[in-house]
Amino acid sequence: QVQLVESGGGLVQAGGSLGLSCTASGRTFSNYAMGWFRQAPGKEREFVSAISWSGANTYYADSVKGRFTISRANARNTAYLQMNGLKPEDTAVYYCAARAPRGERERFTTSPISGWYDYWGQGTQVTVSS
Repeated sequence: QVQLVESGGGLVQAGGSLGLSCTASGRTFSNYAMGWFRQAPGKEREFVSAISWSGANTYYADSVKGRFTISRANARNTAYLQMNGLKPEDTAVYYCAARAPRGERERFTTSPISGWYDYWGQGTQVTVSS
């Protein structure tokens, strides 16, 4: 079992920056693919970004490409989402997710599909004021 805890959310003005962290415990983190999703009020959960087990591959939703950066520090069991140039439409609860490895073939794999992931954090609120 893997436990994920997000942190770093808050209130920021449009154009500002926030950095989210997702710390994992319970299992070896280094071979888990990680993803970030978000859910705004009244909307479905949507994909934001993902990073492969190896860290070599990253994937971004078009809406955040060029503004958000995903990374990971396996020694710290932590994944990060640096968010710059925030817009009011980025306001949402942000969730991190992890996928247990199915084998070496997934070393470079990411996915924008929420069902691909096995574990989820409780979420952290990000609010961007205009």
